[in-house]
Order: sequence, then C-alpha cells, then structure tokens
Amino acid sequence: MSPPIFRLASLLFCVGTGALAGLAWRTEIPGAFSGALVWFALDSWRALRLTGWLQRLRKDPSAPPPRLDRLRGEVAERIQRLLRKQAREAAEHENRLRNLQLALQALPNGVVILDEAGRIEWCNRAAREHFGLDEQRDVAQFVTHLLRSPALVQSLAAQDFDEAVTLESPFSTVARPQRLEVRFFPYGQGRLLMLSRDITVIEQAEAMRRDFVANVSHEIRTPLTVLAGFVETLQTLPLGEEERRDFLERMARQAARMKNLVDDLLTLSRIEGGSPPDTREWTPVRTLLQRLDADGRALSAHVSGPDAPRHELVFEGLGTEAEIAGSASELQSALFNLVNNAIRYTPPGGRIVVGWALLPDGGARFSVRDSGPGIAPEHLPRLTERFYRIDADRSRGGTGLGLAIVKHVAQRHDAALAIDSAPGQGACFSLSFPASRIREGKPGNSATDA
Repeated sequence: MSPPIFRLASLLFCVGTGALAGLAWRTEIPGAFSGALVWFALDSWRALRLTGWLQRLRKDPSAPPPRLDRLRGEVAERIQRLLRKQAREAAEHENRLRNLQLALQALPNGVVILDEAGRIEWCNRAAREHFGLDEQRDVAQFVTHLLRSPALVQSLAAQDFDEAVTLESPFSTVARPQRLEVRFFPYGQGRLLMLSRDITVIEQAEAMRRDFVANVSHEIRTPLTVLAGFVETLQTLPLGEEERRDFLERMARQAARMKNLVDDLLTLSRIEGGSPPDTREWTPVRTLLQRLDADGRALSAHVSGPDAPRHELVFEGLGTEAEIAGSASELQSALFNLVNNAIRYTPPGGRIVVGWALLPDGGARFSVRDSGPGIAPEHLPRLTERFYRIDADRSRGGTGLGLAIVKHVAQRHDAALAIDSAPGQGACFSLSFPASRIREGKPGNSATDA
C-alpha cells in the first residue's frame, strides 16, 4: 500500500472508529468528528517530530530521524540520502580546492587572486615571498595600496595587460637586488589573476653575457690593433734589422696574448659545459705539486728576466701520500693559476709559499701565500669575475680569467675558495677540499686507481 493511500485509510479508520463508538450514545456525527480530531492530533504530532528533526539537521547533519509513519519516514529517508550526497559532493569539491591550492602553493611563481575592485582574495607562498604579503592581514586590501609601483598602478588603471610589468621587490637591496616580472590575466566577471616571477638571475645572466661579449671583443681587439699597426709599419717603412726584430718580438707577444686568451676561454667553456668530474679518479697530490714546482720556477725565470733575482718558491707538503678525487687536468689548471698569479704579482726576489696540509676533519687545504703588494678590500669580492683586473695594466700577461677558472673548478670539486689579503701585507689564496675528495694514498698508486 502506497503512503498516500495508507494515510487516507488511517483517517477513515479513525473516523469510522469514532462513529461506531458514538452509536452507543446515539452521537454518530460527534463521534466521527472526535475520531477525525484524534487522527489530526496524531498526524500533527508526527509532523512536529519531523519538523524538529529538520531543525536539528541544521546544527548536526548526522542526527538520526525519529520513528515516523511510512509517509514521513520515506520523506526523512530521502532527505538523508540527499544530505549524504550533498556531503560527499561538498567533500569532493573541498578536496579538489585543497589540491588546487596545494598545487598553487608549490608553484615557483607568485599567484595573487584579485576581485573586481582589485582587492586581494588569496595569494600563494611565492607571492608572499616576492611582495611581503600576509595571507591573513592583507586579504581584502587593494593591491595598489601594498605594491606602490607606478608601472603597476598605471597598468591596472589602463586595464592594459598585454605587457609585463617589471618592478623591484620590497626586499631588494644594493647587495642583493631582486627584480620581479608581473603579469595580469583577466578571468570571470572582471576578476584578475596576478602572476609574478623572479627575473633577477635572468637579468644578471643577460648583463653578464653583454659584459662578457664586450670584454672579449675588447681583449681581442687590442692585440689585433697592435698587430695590424706593426704589420702596416713593416709593409710601408724601411726598418733596420734591430727594429724589425723588436717589432717581430712585440708581435709575437701580442699573438701569444691572444692565444692565451683563447686557451683560457676554451678551458672555461669546457669546465662550465662538461660533465661533473669523476669521483672515482684519484690523483696523487705529490704529482700535482711536483708539476707546480717545475712550472712555477720556469715561469719565475721568464717573468723576472735574466738580470733580476728569481722568486723564492717554497713548497710545503711535497712528501704527502694523499690523493685527491676529480679531474687531474682541471685541478692542475686551477692550482697553477693560483701559483701563476702569485708569481706575476710578486716583485722579483719575493717569497711565495705553496702549501698542502690535511685538516682535522679529513679534508685538505691547498694554499698560495705571497709577499706581494696585497689587495685592497673593495676588490676582494670581484676577483673571480671574468676579465676583472685591479688595475688596467695588462703588461703582466694575464687574461683576467684565471680566478674565474679557479672558482669553477672549485665548485665542481666541492671545494671552497678563500682569499685573504690587505694592502702591503701580501695575499693568501686557498682551496679547501672536503673529506669525501681526499684519501690517504699508498706509495706506487697510479693516478687512476679506483
């Protein structure tokens, strides 16, 4: 029996029962009316129970329904099914929203959601780091009140979102500049998605590229100009044998300078673009130091000239049995660059101490200490930049790339480059290698023993 028919049958039953009861007192109509009132009271009571349960559902969606008649019981059951379905859908939507927010939080770019008036509704972690926003404090604040960039304000006022806006981060300093690129993407009914990314490294790389090209062009143009002048002189003017020999020697020096520059550029390019050095390739440190000793003394004789005194080269640690892991050619190049700089910038007769010492933590330190003129503090942070020179004197024969090569080799071998110097007190350049790159060798080990 369907609930409506059952409800009608119960009403007729109550009316009929009341009428039969009234026959005894010959009051059939009042009896039937009394039965209808009884049915209406019971029906109202059940309706009130259903209404009370519906009100409890507002506070507690899991509240169980009371015992009801079939009609209201079926209504309550359907309501429960709808509530469970709604709860599942709400949980799914909340889960999707949470996953979306987690994905936006993981983005390296900043994301800020703006409403129709340009007020902040939400921002991710990267945006907070870029602009110093607070997720709680700055919600509902106008973005132009917090980011006072004229270009940003103008872009929002003109609704011109085709071009990116570049601005300084609030955390940008002279020592650590930070540049941001901001783009706006309209969506919905006048809403905006503001994306930001840190372009500091990109701009620095572009500046370095421009400086590199300009420096290389200048470094090559200068000897080429000298060579062209000498060639033109030899072609047009009658010169004596002694003058011709002098010109040819100068041309040879300029050609050697260009060759050294190209060699250093190729070395730097090979180091930067090469695969990481093999940690299974072990080289005896004694072999590296012996080569440095021979090459350093030959360079000192060349730089000092036949009539000037030689440098006093002292090598400490030549008897070591230690071995170092990495590329032997890269290590030799980096260590010799440090010795080369010390010899070229220390006056003839000066003292240069090249040392190798094991450290208590199992690592090792290679150092080159000279008695030269020293370096002023303002130059120390820039010494490893390409083509950076303390002065413009290029007569020493350097290319300005030696310390850049040392820095890259150190990074590839997990080493730390340290520079300690003061005017008039000489300079000390050191490379500290971690314990993972050093091991105690045995006499007779080859350079490639694993």
